[in-house]
Amino acid sequence: MIVLDLEQVAEMAQEKPVFDYHEESQSEKLVRKSKESPFMVLAIAGCAGAVGYGGWAYKNRGKMSTSVFLMQFRVIAQGTAVGALCAGMVYTLYNNHFNHKPKEDLAILPKSNEH
Repeated sequence: MIVLDLEQVAEMAQEKPVFDYHEESQSEKLVRKSKESPFMVLAIAGCAGAVGYGGWAYKNRGKMSTSVFLMQFRVIAQGTAVGALCAGMVYTLYNNHFNHKPKEDLAILPKSNEH
């Protein structure tokens, strides 16, 4: 049991905690997010590619009406999003359940005392 004096408690209450916060730039945030979920970068690239392809295909659509073109493009975009989500889930499933790494942390834990 830890016993503290009133002086120690008052001293601890008056100390201001030190936080190391800094504003994160957009490039730092992109790097951090890409390390956390690598499929995000693929999703951004896929989105940019889909927008570019959509603009080109709209220009060269021929006699197809705009509403039909947009409906077809929406289906393609939704299929791409579902595919990226499924790929991310498979990646996470593989890393969490099939890609077992040896746990070295357990080797340094002290053994229980058997009396």
